[in-house]
Parts: sequence; structure tokens; C-alpha cells
Amino acid sequence: MATSLTKLLQAELGENTLLLSQDSLRRDMLHAHDGFDSPTIPLLLTLLEHGYRQYPVVILEGILHSGWYAPIFEKIAELYGEDCQAYYYYLSFEETVARHQTRAKSLEFGEEALRRWWLEKDYLTVIPETLFSANLSLSQAKQIILANLRAD
Repeated sequence: MATSLTKLLQAELGENTLLLSQDSLRRDMLHAHDGFDSPTIPLLLTLLEHGYRQYPVVILEGILHSGWYAPIFEKIAELYGEDCQAYYYYLSFEETVARHQTRAKSLEFGEEALRRWWLEKDYLTVIPETLFSANLSLSQAKQIILANLRAD
């Protein structure tokens, strides 16, 4: 749902909205592993700097392990300060598996792989997050985020 949501947000916000998808960068562009030493981290740092200078809105999307991606969150806090918004979908493992099974990626990896990666309540410490529950629709989530953007 997060990928679908960010694509809806980018479409709504229009031109000059930079969407950085961790999966696209890591898996498609770099064909790289995830972890502390992922080459995705320096690439994201560079893209965040560029996005900050060039785009009115930058959206970072993905399942970003808070320990591994700490330099990313620190850079976001440094660049954007209080102008940053972060959202965390609080989903049970069972809900995560159910949602995953509706995606094309479910053919690439399944529940066993998800279980190895699963981190419950992997909250950030550097950036305050708004929690979204499983029962929040795409439309509702989009409206909340857009209202928060417009309030800034």
C-alpha cells in the first residue's frame, strides 16, 4: 500500500515532485542487497541532497530498517528539520503477508523471506512519525498527508 500511496501523492502533487523508491533504487537500479553496507545508502544520500536543492517536495518510500538506514534519517532531519513528515504503517505480520500476496513481488519472495526481514514497531528516533493503522484506506491516508503538507 505504501508504494501505491506514494504514487497517488506524486500524481496529486504534480510536476517537480521527486519520488525516491527504496525498492526501485536498491533492487532495480543497483540490484543490491539490503543492510548496513547497502550501496543504496550513499545513493539515497546524494539523491536527498539533490532533491532538497531542486524540488519543492521529495517523497522517500520504502521499508527502511531504522538501524541500517540511520544515515538517511539523519540527513533528512538535517536538511528538512521540522518541515519533514514521516508516516509509518503499523501492520501486523499477518497483515503484511496478506498485502504482499496481492503484489507481483509475491512471486519473487514469500512469507519465509518476509519473516526473516520482519521488524515489528521499527520506529524512528530522529524523525517524528505519524502512525497509520491497517484499516486506513489509501484515500484517507492520502488526504491526511495532503492536509499536513498544506498546513506547513
